[in-house]
Amino acid sequence: MIEPKVSVGILFETQIEFVLLAPYRLDGEEIKGKQTATCSNGNILWQGCLYKELVFEPVCEEQAEFEILNVTIGINFHWERKENQRFQGAFKVIVEDRKLTGINLVSVEDYLTSVISSEMSATASLELLKAHAVISRSWLLANMQGSNNNPTPQPNSLTPALSKGEGEGVTTDVLGTESGSGSSSKQHYHTANCVSYGCLKGKQKELKDNSTEAEKVIWNLIRDNQLGEKFRRQYIISDYIVDFVCLTKKLILEIDGKYHNDPEQIKKDNERTSELNRLGFKVLRFTNEEIISNPEKIIRIISKSLSSQDSLTPALSKGEGEGVTTDEFIKWYERSDHTRFDVCADDHCQRYQGITRASTEIVRQAVAATRGQVLLYDTKICDARFSKCCGGAFEEFQSCWDDIKHPYLAKQSDSKPVVELPDLTVEAEAEKWIRTSPEAFCNTTDKAVLSQVLNNYDQETIDFYRWKVEYSQKELSKLIHTRSGIDFGDILDLVPVERGTSGRLVKLKIVGTKRTLIIGKELEIRRTLSASHLYSSAFVVDKSNVANRIPGKFTLTGAGWGHGVGLCQIGAAVMGEKGYSYDGILLHYYIGASIEKLY
Repeated sequence: MIEPKVSVGILFETQIEFVLLAPYRLDGEEIKGKQTATCSNGNILWQGCLYKELVFEPVCEEQAEFEILNVTIGINFHWERKENQRFQGAFKVIVEDRKLTGINLVSVEDYLTSVISSEMSATASLELLKAHAVISRSWLLANMQGSNNNPTPQPNSLTPALSKGEGEGVTTDVLGTESGSGSSSKQHYHTANCVSYGCLKGKQKELKDNSTEAEKVIWNLIRDNQLGEKFRRQYIISDYIVDFVCLTKKLILEIDGKYHNDPEQIKKDNERTSELNRLGFKVLRFTNEEIISNPEKIIRIISKSLSSQDSLTPALSKGEGEGVTTDEFIKWYERSDHTRFDVCADDHCQRYQGITRASTEIVRQAVAATRGQVLLYDTKICDARFSKCCGGAFEEFQSCWDDIKHPYLAKQSDSKPVVELPDLTVEAEAEKWIRTSPEAFCNTTDKAVLSQVLNNYDQETIDFYRWKVEYSQKELSKLIHTRSGIDFGDILDLVPVERGTSGRLVKLKIVGTKRTLIIGKELEIRRTLSASHLYSSAFVVDKSNVANRIPGKFTLTGAGWGHGVGLCQIGAAVMGEKGYSYDGILLHYYIGASIEKLY
């Protein structure tokens, strides 16, 4: 096998400013210096001309270097910020979802040198860096080869996708239905607002004429009653336009582009979704990537929703939901959802900042020493997940992502010798585990060790193994409303429903005075209960200052940071300090795997 190149999505903006610091070539012409590319009606406007894509190839590979201005890092995390970043290799610009995507084309080993420098501190031990080089290379190559290790995620087929919004960032409203008074009963749909209809009609035509690739895929599969029901596309309802709607089943399909990840857009989308649910409509939301990568599964979800009458309208439970079937919203977030490049540069995949962070000699040594090495299990490259701190126990893959069990990502204690864990799927055992501080590699507050895996903006606290977060009733109810788009009223309780092998919550029931809902999986729980991301979903809840059944204060006591699957970075750093070799570290966290050289 020859060392491949990887395409990395760096930023997604309507305008990209970049500087070619060495001569580059485009269509045979040499270009250098500061450049500006702008998205213009689905094309790239550069130097007064329109392009479908731009590819700047270096004249000399050894001297190739360019800088991109105002790259956003830490997207949706508490330390999100913009910075200028420098890269080697080629630079490509494409159009996606009415924005420009800037892509770096670089060799795998150069990519890994940057990833290790970005993910790890310069103080990390050589063995820890070598271990991280192998897992980063394994995950990358498994993803690039499109192996079966990374199944495409989907929302739960029976539940409304409540996060993010519609194809055009507009609110959808349905005014209701009427039945005729005679023997025949025909439904009539009050749709467009006559005042705004003229303006909307022009926009409707524009949207139909400029469908995204994902919208075309869905329309070709649902048009002409192929699912037994009539769907309308870009349909005018009240003052708005929805992507697809089946009026007889009150089912709306929305296709989300990347701009729906914008915090302000998420807020608008959540408000719209809450109103749609209140009006009795079910909204299924899918990302462009979900549709392109697995349209058959998306159609199964839609078909199941059409045939499941009881699930079409989300129940608005009264009080604590007693005597009412509680809805579930189960969603997970995968990393293998990019269709026009291999990986992105942020924590969604692996942190990659080009040569912005100067790589040290020890990082280069670690990458070179493990060149071409990957983790294998049963002849397949391992889906080598990792997180900051497992909290003393490994979580299993299916608790966080698709319902697939990988033998090498299994339940185990973070210790040597390995000790038998209590059954942390049992609530009483999980509570005892989380409220105490069992011995484990990652049970450390040693700043010298923590600095090996934490950048400056991650070191705001050293309390990762066990932590606490407190919310007043007002703070929590407002936070959940903002993050989920659902008005639960006052929060009465947060009830564990299902836990994984590390004690992390897979399902959590939120009980409010207006609504009760079970949410999952772990990252959706973390997103809903924090303005950025809660450290982990391994937590227990204490309520206090209760008046008229309404708690005035909630205290969350938790364990670990991240999903807890695969390598625990803090635990691995401690193992390195204790003299474990990189292969010993890897085979501790990836049970039964082997290390093999591909190139």
